[in-house]
Amino acid sequence: MEYIKAQVKDNIGTIVLDNDEKRNSMSIGMLEEILQAFNDFAAQKVRVVIIKSNPGAKVWSAGLDVSELPDPGKDPLPYNHPLEQVMRKIEDFSAPVIAMIEGSVWGGGCDMAFSCDILIGTENCAFAITPAKIGVPYNVAGLIHFLNLVEMNIAKEMFFTAKPITSDRAYNLGIINHLKHVDEIEEFTMKMAKEITFNSPLAISAIKEQLNLLGRARPMNPIVFERISDLRRKAFNSQDFLEGKNAFLEKRKPVFKGI
Repeated sequence: MEYIKAQVKDNIGTIVLDNDEKRNSMSIGMLEEILQAFNDFAAQKVRVVIIKSNPGAKVWSAGLDVSELPDPGKDPLPYNHPLEQVMRKIEDFSAPVIAMIEGSVWGGGCDMAFSCDILIGTENCAFAITPAKIGVPYNVAGLIHFLNLVEMNIAKEMFFTAKPITSDRAYNLGIINHLKHVDEIEEFTMKMAKEITFNSPLAISAIKEQLNLLGRARPMNPIVFERISDLRRKAFNSQDFLEGKNAFLEKRKPVFKGI
């Protein structure tokens, strides 16, 4: 594989994000390789999956590859987008998925990390929700994932400022399950994964699906859903979306006009 490394050992599947040159930005190619790895893990009936970066990586994932975002007028993250497929695959996978996070996590990388069942981070990890920096609208699934982790006021702060929160704050907010020293995280994560493999895979699979169903059980009437969808269309049809994308690719500060 070109963008990831995948292996299975002792009933544990491991995915290593391996595109450090582009800060593990999630291109279509990388996302398709992650989907393939999960399909392979399912065929081998692995009991735990770990998603991690290469040791020492400063960025766990920089989010979606901005160069692949469409021009205004087209939804940048439709239902069948590979990132949406990866998020559903992680959630629906029969075994627990652990995100072992060393380095910062941006934008769509947070979506993937927050879809995992357990998050373990180091002192240098950080999380930034960055769509406002580019003018990219967020979809309902991503918002619900986030609101399942943090309170509304925290979500608003992170979305409005687009500034990263530190590992300590992420731990105190309950985003991270465990915060470990960089020299300890690998051993700690593998120990937890092995402990999970000793338990009943059928019971764990059932409990994971039960918890996910309860987590999705947020009442939403059709009018609210349509309004949320309309707000997304307004954003991805805007000139701000094009300005944000171009500014990112040109490595300059965007000049948003709110149109």
